[in-house]
Amino acid sequence: MVALATRLRNKGVEVTIVTPSRAPMSLQFLLADVPAFITDDPASSDPLERADAIAVLDTAEPQRLGGLPTHLERVGGVLIDHHPVVGDALVEPSIRDPSACATGELVFDLLSLDDCSLNCAEAEAIYVALVTDTGSFQFSNTSSRTHAIVAELIDAGVDPGAMYRALYGGYTRGKLALVSLALENLEVDPLTPIAWVALDHRALLDTGATGEDMEGLVEYPRRLKGIEVGLFFRGLSRDRTKVSLRSNDGVNVSEVAQLLGGGGHAKASGIVLDVGLDEAVRTVVEELRPHVDVLISSKEAD
Repeated sequence: MVALATRLRNKGVEVTIVTPSRAPMSLQFLLADVPAFITDDPASSDPLERADAIAVLDTAEPQRLGGLPTHLERVGGVLIDHHPVVGDALVEPSIRDPSACATGELVFDLLSLDDCSLNCAEAEAIYVALVTDTGSFQFSNTSSRTHAIVAELIDAGVDPGAMYRALYGGYTRGKLALVSLALENLEVDPLTPIAWVALDHRALLDTGATGEDMEGLVEYPRRLKGIEVGLFFRGLSRDRTKVSLRSNDGVNVSEVAQLLGGGGHAKASGIVLDVGLDEAVRTVVEELRPHVDVLISSKEAD
């Protein structure tokens, strides 16, 4: 969003970023020069009402956009997304390519059609998009083209060390306490190579951490040797649980997530369940087991 907004603003277009939720603190540095609001902010209503067009990036699911689809129906716009195509596009024209490592890759391609070279702000925004959606270039969606794009972004002024410090170099004591609690609660399924961490709705209060500090905790069970699927269960309340799913190899966690009302990528998906923490763990693990068993059987056959 920032990369596209920056290019349009440099061409004299009035641009405002509006999102259903606030950007995490680790990404706030990208928004220094671009007006940005959340939909709950009364100030967001004016740019939405005055908009001539709306660009929707990185999702094609209306339920993830708050009240924005209403404005989209009124004025139209464009959709740019790299998630697996499910259903019709929210708006046309649309740029939808699941083979792209990130929506940032599609924005890079779009901006490359222009006659202007990338400036540093645009390059930094696209770099952050690629880093975060590829797990710092460790996920299987990382391709040779990903690295070729990164080379161009570095040539445009991106400092990878500075970007790493901005994104990952600011652990608080609360974050470390939360990591410690997560590791204490790490569990492994006795039947299949599935591991998970489950933290109830009191975890933030107990550790002094923030909601943003939950980011990345799913990686700990996923990285356990021999594990095929890692899960992180976050109790939002006594009867509502958010689930992050990460696959190491051949399990398509998006299929499982969709069965339970969620969605995402084949190897990284999410769900929100209207059940308590223990019930969420039971439901998701039971749904995952057959998928993991199929993968194990396939490996044994090979």
